[in-house]
Amino acid sequence: MATIFWKELADHLGSKRFFILSLVILVVAGTSVYLGIQSFRENPGGVGPFVYLVLFTSSPGGLPSFLSFLAFLGPLLAVLLGFDAVNSEFARGTVSRILSQPIYRDSWINGKFLAGLATLTVMVVSIALLVFGLGLFALGFPPEGEEFARLVLFVVVAIVYLGFWLALGILYSVIFRQTATSALASVATWLFFTLFLYMIAGVIADQVAPVRSDSPAEQWIRNENIRDFVLRFSPVALFEEATLPILVPTYRGLSLLALLTQPGIPTSPLPLGQSLLVGWPQLVGLLALTSVCFAAAYLLFMRREIRIS
Repeated sequence: MATIFWKELADHLGSKRFFILSLVILVVAGTSVYLGIQSFRENPGGVGPFVYLVLFTSSPGGLPSFLSFLAFLGPLLAVLLGFDAVNSEFARGTVSRILSQPIYRDSWINGKFLAGLATLTVMVVSIALLVFGLGLFALGFPPEGEEFARLVLFVVVAIVYLGFWLALGILYSVIFRQTATSALASVATWLFFTLFLYMIAGVIADQVAPVRSDSPAEQWIRNENIRDFVLRFSPVALFEEATLPILVPTYRGLSLLALLTQPGIPTSPLPLGQSLLVGWPQLVGLLALTSVCFAAAYLLFMRREIRIS
């Protein structure tokens, strides 16, 4: 498995698609962070004590935040690393040659998944360190201990989130024999969860619990609860709900009491342990989705007939 891992890792890090998409994520996210630094310089007292966390969540100048960019573009890179991991080997006829060597099937597919996950880890850690370095250079002071711990936890959650999309790409690569078909299925799933499900959730909520300007507060709350319930089927929404308590210490979730104590009302930041408890169900959901996708890909590949010639 180590041989497969290092070979696949070298292929990923040297591929043009990994370089291009990583550069796109770095440029757009770096621009957002730079504008956040500029806004902090103009209004130093308006961001609170956790300055470095604000760099990851602020959306200055109408641009989405670093968190939003990663939630939207990160899955595209992950599925592009996995959509042809298996079926391209079948198309080239190299699977029978590889497995005729003393290499087990499970070592082969495990090595591919771990190499893709290591590649995504390198990308996330590198971009986070660059953002951290840019903030350190521009602000002139390092983050505090709890703030740094929150940044590390954010990177861990982001890796789990991208690992789900990598496992999904590998699953499609096992199911579909044509790389074009698995690529279309991967991109379609990415678009559905990042764009269309948000629109569908609003439509379902308006149909089940329609609201008007004169509707009572209970109806508005029911409408919002239905929308949030539908959105939780999306890994994108799970990722955002899992990372918001980490990057926004005053965030207390989506319950009625939490919503009443968030916008416009000053609240004290939660300790790191309590912030983890707020986002823990969503993180467990991401871990479960990743495990299920890779387990399905693993079982389907182990049962596939491969002719050794």
